[in-house]
Amino acid sequence: MKHLKYERTLVLVKPDGVQRSLIGEIIKRFERIGLKLSGIKMLVPTPGHVEEHYTLDPNWRRVTGEKTIESYRKKGMKPPSEDPLEITARILEALKKYMTIGPVVAMVWQGAHAVKIVRKVVGGTEPLSSDVGTIRGDFVLDSYQMSDTDARSVRNLIHASGSPEEAEMEIKHWFAEKELINYRLIQEQILYDVNLDGLLE
Repeated sequence: MKHLKYERTLVLVKPDGVQRSLIGEIIKRFERIGLKLSGIKMLVPTPGHVEEHYTLDPNWRRVTGEKTIESYRKKGMKPPSEDPLEITARILEALKKYMTIGPVVAMVWQGAHAVKIVRKVVGGTEPLSSDVGTIRGDFVLDSYQMSDTDARSVRNLIHASGSPEEAEMEIKHWFAEKELINYRLIQEQILYDVNLDGLLE
């Protein structure tokens, strides 16, 4: 079985994160926890690339629509539609507009439990309800209520893969294999060496 230290995840710093000069802060959070940067680039994605990204999982349209409807009901609000696919079509159009307004920074991070660790550090999808100490909780004041009122995507700085399987699909969508670098960081001895050998001279 492949060691957990090889798990990888995709992180996108969205246009609002780039515009707010938070790239360094975001990288610092992941480096500080012990993850290794395997690939990084800046680009302005096309609407087609963004749509392909969000629909790599064939169930995304249905699941996202259902979750949105459920979220409205939990708040005692009437969903804009009872059809999950109709709702997701609107969400996708807003996402395409949001993700193509300026440059994004795409990154691949590697390390044990990379997917879960990154999602924990990033915080929940809605900044308003994200915990203090997370990137979204500390740096954004947006909410679903505000984004719904303005008929736009919630501005939450970052996309982070939801599972190791999703991460592998998304990484292939944003990076060619030759753009990812396998290398060793000195700190990996502290993080992963079983016996912590060779620390004393």
